[in-house]
Amino acid sequence: TISELKRLLTDFIDIPTGIDFGKYKIEPTIPVLDFGSLFDRHSPPQWAQFEPKKPFWLVTEGTKKAYEERVIQARQGFELQERQHTLAELARQAAISRRREEHDQDVKAAQASADTHNAEVEARQVAFETGERDAVEDYCKAVLNNSDYSEEFPQEAKIAYIRDSKQLVIEYDFPQMDKIIPKVKGYSYVKSSDKVNESPKPEKDRRSLYASVIAQITLRCLHELFSADTEGIVETIVLNGFVETIHPGTGQGIRPCLVTVRTTRDQIKTINFQRAEPVAALQTLHASFSKSPAELAPVRPLLEFNMVDPRFIQESDVLSTLDQRQNLMDLSPGEFESLITNLFQKMGLETKLTQASRDGGVDCVAYDPRPIFGGKVVIQAKRYKNTVGVSAVRDLFGTMQNEGASKGILVTTSGYGKAAFDFSSGKPLELLDGGHLLFLLKENAGIDARIVMPDDWNDPAMDSGV
Repeated sequence: TISELKRLLTDFIDIPTGIDFGKYKIEPTIPVLDFGSLFDRHSPPQWAQFEPKKPFWLVTEGTKKAYEERVIQARQGFELQERQHTLAELARQAAISRRREEHDQDVKAAQASADTHNAEVEARQVAFETGERDAVEDYCKAVLNNSDYSEEFPQEAKIAYIRDSKQLVIEYDFPQMDKIIPKVKGYSYVKSSDKVNESPKPEKDRRSLYASVIAQITLRCLHELFSADTEGIVETIVLNGFVETIHPGTGQGIRPCLVTVRTTRDQIKTINFQRAEPVAALQTLHASFSKSPAELAPVRPLLEFNMVDPRFIQESDVLSTLDQRQNLMDLSPGEFESLITNLFQKMGLETKLTQASRDGGVDCVAYDPRPIFGGKVVIQAKRYKNTVGVSAVRDLFGTMQNEGASKGILVTTSGYGKAAFDFSSGKPLELLDGGHLLFLLKENAGIDARIVMPDDWNDPAMDSGV
């Protein structure tokens, strides 16, 4: 068991993970054309079977007349049987025709059913290849479900796809330590007492192995998803890994996040999974990894799942009427800047609104009052319809350095692309997209906002404040 746990990554890294849509197509199940006894054709009656035997001598007129009467009767019987045979044969032929027609209908129905199923498979494939959200999420969930783990591993995942930025956000469930890490190192038989004694596995070794398992699962999920996506639908993956368990001190159910990572396809390709140490490999991806997964020490997710999944937003929309909700695109530039400023005030920052046209695009300068972790923060807000390019992120980073800030935050009503996430990786930059912004407004300011782009909306120049 321990040996298998140590090879969770290396034993499966070369297994193809892509889903072949063609394998889900079916051939029609053609029923067998069975005529049963309908092909058992009965021979027609023969006159020889009915014709009375002619007497050797027709001596008298009476004898001759009696014979002729028998012939007439026999002829009547023969003709009756002949008519009955003809009717039976016509009925048999009609039954054969009906059976053929029924079979033809069954064949057509089977073919139509297969065609409908195959058309749905093809439509799903096109939907995935064109990046439709539901299709991408279903495909990625199927990839993770197909991954071969033992039954102790939950293999439960929530998946959200952000089409504009080609980003996949995953909330993945890890197994509990006590369900997968053996407590026994070995067994020994004592002949004198006829007993088997257990040798406990050191707790330090169990904790180390559990940390390795968590890291292996994380890397394996990332690798499997990128490998399965041969169309390049996903450029960035954010994975938050949780464990559902009971707090030993309170007995209450808890769900701490043990690892959170944002990475790209190119970054994953740089890792030699057969040789890399799993925890160290996550560190190269700038992941936040629990200091002690065994003790359920949590980390803060880089991106909360319900900040990006449109389904959660739709559910909340039902609870509030449209006339009570504010469309962020209806605000003036100044109102939008004030809204962002007020939001970060609600989140505990000391904020000051600036003149964007005079200070290099800084919309808001904020100060985090926390000791050690605090400092100056520059915030830029952009109401965009299209994906924010990497140039805006570079500008923010340059402004942050010019301002001597410890952190930069870019807020947009749209999303970000792979290049933007690549540039921000490992830097004190935080990129908040439209879904994230709506979530923060709801959680911190109680505002049920929405983002509805006007048909005539044109994104302002990249160097403008909003």
